[in-house]
Amino acid sequence: MGFANNGYPRSKMAIQRAGTAGQIGVHMAPLVAMNDDLIPFSPDSGDATALRRAFGRFGTGVTVVTVKTTQGPMGMTANSFASVSLDPPLVLWSPAISSKRHDSFTAAASFCIHVLGADQEELAQRFATQGHDFAGFDWTEDAAGVPTFAGCLARFHCNTYAVHAAGDHSLILGHVRQAALREDGASGLMFDQGRYGRFTPRDEA
Repeated sequence: MGFANNGYPRSKMAIQRAGTAGQIGVHMAPLVAMNDDLIPFSPDSGDATALRRAFGRFGTGVTVVTVKTTQGPMGMTANSFASVSLDPPLVLWSPAISSKRHDSFTAAASFCIHVLGADQEELAQRFATQGHDFAGFDWTEDAAGVPTFAGCLARFHCNTYAVHAAGDHSLILGHVRQAALREDGASGLMFDQGRYGRFTPRDEA
């Protein structure tokens, strides 16, 4: 179903031609009450907890993003990763401005995004709470000196393409200069409603 710019489904809009040629009047029909379990709320009400829970119903994969800083290697767990473009090859992710690590990532000339496998929850947990302790993990530096973890499902070595302010987060666009991929079919680490898990294909369920 298509949506108009105001968010109403087109099927809910009655469009009438007015008396003068070329003029169109738009009359909104009331939205039909649906019999479901959704609890409506206004995101502008200040109830950030409810909005966070609603966002959390969209399950995602999990990444760890790394940069080189003057204080040493730094990492951050993020589930805001998304592919943007194939030509040029662009990706994005979104750190919170409130994070003490935010400025190190927005100021970095390059970074690396690691897509985590189902067996890498410990890595995700480590860099969800802090950014400097790399002890116990297999990592090295790429050509730009950015920390690079082994064992991931995919890696994207990026130059920072653009940084945009977006409310209480920043959008960081990366131009992928090199990528790496595992072809063994290993399951990815998933995050849904504040919980880690793994993706199970239907033919394995």
